[in-house]
Amino acid sequence: MLGRTANGLFWMFRYLERAENTARLLEAGLRMALTRDLITAEEEWRSVIHAAGESRAYRAKHGTYTGIQVWNHILRDKDNSGSVLAMMRQVRTNARAVRNAISGELWRVVNESWMQLDDALLRPVTQGSVGDVIALVKRAGTLAHGAMANSMLRDAGYNFARAGTLVERADNTARILDMKYYLLLPSLSYVGTPLDSGQWDHVLRSVSGQRAYRWLNAGQTDPRGIVQFLVLDERFPRSLAYCHSLLQQNLESLSKNRKEGLESTGLIRRSAARLGDLTVGQIFEQGLHEFLVEFMGCNARIALAISDDYRFQR
Repeated sequence: MLGRTANGLFWMFRYLERAENTARLLEAGLRMALTRDLITAEEEWRSVIHAAGESRAYRAKHGTYTGIQVWNHILRDKDNSGSVLAMMRQVRTNARAVRNAISGELWRVVNESWMQLDDALLRPVTQGSVGDVIALVKRAGTLAHGAMANSMLRDAGYNFARAGTLVERADNTARILDMKYYLLLPSLSYVGTPLDSGQWDHVLRSVSGQRAYRWLNAGQTDPRGIVQFLVLDERFPRSLAYCHSLLQQNLESLSKNRKEGLESTGLIRRSAARLGDLTVGQIFEQGLHEFLVEFMGCNARIALAISDDYRFQR
């Protein structure tokens, strides 16, 4: 497969996953803010901006953190290259560039989703419409993944698409956890309080894991249990262990006909093996923040190695 096509598939699904994750983050922030007083709600929106990596760009234009400012900045601000609208435009641009490598069903889903979202974001998003816009973004991701799963050959193109999804998904889960650790909790005095529990609930909702976690843990919200679930539980499709386990399968499939060893394959083997042997106690002994920073660095090196190994071309 040409490097340009591989690059298009990889980034098409990275941007799709990023847009969908951002919509989930907004949805969780909206739910949390609606149950808080004005001051606490502003802190919730500030944490959403931090988690989205938009702090500097947002502060350049706004002095406060109101919901309507935050979600319009993240969803549609024309000066924000990381907005959901910009990301979905990249999804469509990459899909159009690789149309010969994807199914007709997948192209139609992407194209129709883009047109619906573009129309919905022509005007500022109000509180009455933000839920509908978030639902549109999540629906676009669900339909695209469904079309890919049900209509694409399990060939190199499929593996590059899945690799893009899994690299982005792992990064998002790690960032959400790190946001909780350093940004959501204002003081150690809040540990164990309803505010602390609410923030862990925010984390689970941000990765669509609340129901699955509570089902597995009889409704108990325990920080160590949540870290175990989001980092090490391979049954949950957004955990770090799950993402790197499946990413290893995709990269092994891509490299199986190559005689020389590839850096990306070696890196993912080591990461998946480490996550498979790790315990939650060892994570807290190292320090959750330190572990997550190390993981995000490893994940980024894997993405760069994939680009180098397969000669991606922009």
